Amino acid sequence: MEISNKIIEPEFFTVFKQWLIDSLNFTQLQAIYIKLILSVIVLIILSVGANYVAKGIILTILRKIIRKSKTLWDDILLEFKVFHNLSHIAPALVIYCLAEFTFIDFPAWIKPIRAGTYIYLIVIGIVILLSFFKAVNAIYQSIPSSKNRSIKGYIQILNVFVVIVGGILIISILFGKNPTTILAGLGVFIMALMFVFKDTLLGLAGGIQLAANDMVRPGDWIEMSARNADGIVLEIGLNTIKVQNWDNAITTIPTYALVSESFKNWRGMQESGARRICRAIYIDIKSIKFCTCEMLEKFKKIHLISNYIEEKLEEIKKYNKEHDIDASIAANGRKMTNIGAFRKYTEAYLQNNPNISKDLIFVVRQLEPTANGLPLQIYVFSKIQAFKQFEEIQSDIFDHILTVVPEFELRLFQNPTGEDFQKLEKHTEVRKF
Repeated sequence: MEISNKIIEPEFFTVFKQWLIDSLNFTQLQAIYIKLILSVIVLIILSVGANYVAKGIILTILRKIIRKSKTLWDDILLEFKVFHNLSHIAPALVIYCLAEFTFIDFPAWIKPIRAGTYIYLIVIGIVILLSFFKAVNAIYQSIPSSKNRSIKGYIQILNVFVVIVGGILIISILFGKNPTTILAGLGVFIMALMFVFKDTLLGLAGGIQLAANDMVRPGDWIEMSARNADGIVLEIGLNTIKVQNWDNAITTIPTYALVSESFKNWRGMQESGARRICRAIYIDIKSIKFCTCEMLEKFKKIHLISNYIEEKLEEIKKYNKEHDIDASIAANGRKMTNIGAFRKYTEAYLQNNPNISKDLIFVVRQLEPTANGLPLQIYVFSKIQAFKQFEEIQSDIFDHILTVVPEFELRLFQNPTGEDFQKLEKHTEVRKF
C-alpha cells in the first residue's frame, strides 16, 4: 500500500479507465483488468522496440564504425559479443522504469516484477563481464610481451569472483536480505566450498607464485618426469597447465604442482642461443700408457695436433734437461701419454667444429675413474637448438671420436658379451691343446 500511495497514476490512465466505465458500461474491476492488459501490451511493445533499437540500429551502426577503425581492441570486443550483451539491458530498463505505471492498480506485483528485473540485470551483468574479461585476455594476447606472461589464471579468478558476487546478490534479492548478512550466514557453506574447490584455491596460490617469480611462461620447454611431461607449455590456467610433449601427447599438470614439486625449465638454454652437450666416453684404463717414439711420430702427422705435439715435446725436453732427469726410467721426469694426446685431439676437433659455441663453457676433462674405466667427458654447447639438428650434431661428434680412439692405441671400455666369453674359451682350449 505504501508503494501505491507514492505513485500518482497518469491522467491518461484515469481518463481511459473512466471512459470504459461510462461509455462501455464496464465495471470498475473490468476496467482495471482491461487497462492492465493494454498496459502490459504497450510495455511489451516498448521493450521489443528498445531491444530492436539497441540491436538493430545502434549495434549495427556501431559494428560498421568498428570495422572501419584501425584499432584492434574494439574488433575483439565486438568478436566476443560485449556490445551485443550490453544491448540486452535496454528492454530490462524499460520494464523496470514502467513497471510501477503498468501495475499501478496492483501494487503488490510491482516489487516481485522489479525483483525479477534486478535478477535479470545481474545475470546480464555477469554475462557482460565474463565476455569482457575474455576480450581483455584476447587483447592482451595480441601484445608481443604477452608471450612472457599469461593472465589467463587471473581472468579465471575474476570470473569466479564475479559469479560468486552475482550469486550472492541474486540470493539476497530472492530472500529480501542484505548481501552482507547472507555472506556472514554462509560461513559454514564457504568452508565447504573451500574444501570442494581446494584445487582451485591451490591453483590460485600456485599461479600467483609462478607469475610473481616468472617460473614458467607459455612457450617454455619444461621437463617434469614425475608428471610424464617433457615439452612446450601451451596454456597456463587457474587449475591446470597444458604441456605438449615431443610425441605430441598433451600432459595436464595441476598449477600448484609446479610450485610444490621440482621441474626443469629450459628457457635459459633457449634464450642463450645454445644447447649443452654433456656426455662421456669410457676408456679402458689398461690401455693408457706413455707415448713411444713411434707413437709420437704418428701423432705428429695428425693435422689437428701436430703443432701441439711438437711444442709439448720441446717443453718436456727442456724441463727434463733443466732438472737433469734420468730418462731411462719411465717414472722419472715428464712424458706424454696417449690419453693426454687424445684429450688434446678431442679439444682441437671440437674447436674446429663450426656448430660448437666457443663463447660458452668449453671443457674436455677426465672424471674420477670408475669400475667401467676412465670417463672422458665432453662439456660444450651446440649453436643449434632444434632437436633433430642438435642430435645429428651430437651424434656426428661422437661417431668421429669413438672411431678415432684406436688411433691413439686406446680402447673403449665395454662389459664382456657372450662373444667375448666364447673367444676366451676357444683361446683356453687352444692353449691346452
